[in-house]
Amino acid sequence: MSIFAPQNVKDQPLDKTPMTRRKQLWGLLFISPWLIGLAVFTIIPMIVSLIFVFTDYNLNTPEHIQFVGLRNFQKLFADPNVPISLSATFRFALFALPLSIIIPLGLGALLNSHYLWGKRLFRTAFYAPYMVPVVSSAYIWAGVLNSETGWINRLLGELGVPGPNWLFSVDWIYPALAIIGLWGVGNAMLITLSSMQGVPTELYEAARVDGASGWQRFRKITVPMISPVIFYNLVLSVIGLFRYFEVPFILKEGTGDPGNSTLFYNIHLYKTAFTFKDMAYGSTLAWLLFVMAFGVTLLLFWSARYWVYYPAGDDK
Repeated sequence: MSIFAPQNVKDQPLDKTPMTRRKQLWGLLFISPWLIGLAVFTIIPMIVSLIFVFTDYNLNTPEHIQFVGLRNFQKLFADPNVPISLSATFRFALFALPLSIIIPLGLGALLNSHYLWGKRLFRTAFYAPYMVPVVSSAYIWAGVLNSETGWINRLLGELGVPGPNWLFSVDWIYPALAIIGLWGVGNAMLITLSSMQGVPTELYEAARVDGASGWQRFRKITVPMISPVIFYNLVLSVIGLFRYFEVPFILKEGTGDPGNSTLFYNIHLYKTAFTFKDMAYGSTLAWLLFVMAFGVTLLLFWSARYWVYYPAGDDK
């Protein structure tokens, strides 16, 4: 072989030096707490829950566990609360998912504007609610949306508009929960803003010279250039909707649920496993949730090739 012939470095055997092996060992040592936590709190519970799926394990009688085969899946397809909870989750997603993408995008564009005064103040104000714990936020909004004493209905009353019964009306519960969800868009807003600030200014200058309006620059330059971040926020929002639990559970626990409108899938799962102690069937519901979330996520990644723009050289 000629000494000038190109050689594929990947095909050459790499002799690890003692220094390289020592660095790898130190790296494994530093990430070992995370690996142990992943195994103990995620992988092992998932394996155990998969085993429970094929048993009749109940927390009230843990000593009488038996193998029942596919009986829990038969129970799953006959459970009337499964379609009810999936329907509640889907109907809420119709309100919450578009807002979780549009509002951070709009706030990011606003805070990225050269004409806005006090940007740092607004960034802090929009992000600060994200740091408030979910439980505290739920109780705060329970007071804000109170049909009799809440300040939103009081403000509407001053304008001569009768305020709705936000939290106890089948027609208004999903808009109310979507409004509460907007309380935590600060993180998505900050990520979107950071991506907008990374768009090359030369593109805007060239478009401005060509006579493009502000809306055209936003639609033709900003949105395509930050589409990977929009996709990232979309995936997190979809997974968050599948995991939606804390706010409706806190607000509706002990106060009633009109028309099962807030019987979200995770609440049905929680009640099955920890209220009725049916851990076997609860594990079956959990694995169905995992399969659905995984399938929708794969579908989103498949669709990304048609609308997400990656600069040349980036991995798709």
